[in-house]
Amino acid sequence: MTPRSAAQVTDETRPSGPMHIGEVATRTELSLRSLRHWEEVGLLHPSGRTDGGFRLYTEEDVQKILVIRRMKPLGFTLEEMKAVMVDIEALRDPGTTAGDQGAARARLRSVLDDGVERRERLVRQLAMADEFIEILGRESAQNA
Repeated sequence: MTPRSAAQVTDETRPSGPMHIGEVATRTELSLRSLRHWEEVGLLHPSGRTDGGFRLYTEEDVQKILVIRRMKPLGFTLEEMKAVMVDIEALRDPGTTAGDQGAARARLRSVLDDGVERRERLVRQLAMADEFIEILGRESAQNA
């Protein structure tokens, strides 16, 4: 059986009830330490706890974690990630006023533009890395 990435999880493979941190870590390909740290700094909060104090996560929590995880390679700070999550929550909350939703959308559009620029920088860096590897490959083949 081929392992699935977190993005490939289908409805059939999703658990129906709350998940413990270990399962969430496996599904999101993150460490327990990262998940605990994100909770400590207020970036995310599990939906509940067992009587014994163990964290319980829902599928919605996992989806939030995956958004955060996708921001990491682009170099967003914890504060920037928090702000994005607050705005996403505001848009999903039916009780958010139209004015607050408009402001959240505007901030998210700005982050989107920033994300596109950051991705373009990464693409340029990857191209330079590929060129470097190609140069080393040629040099090592010539001197072999």
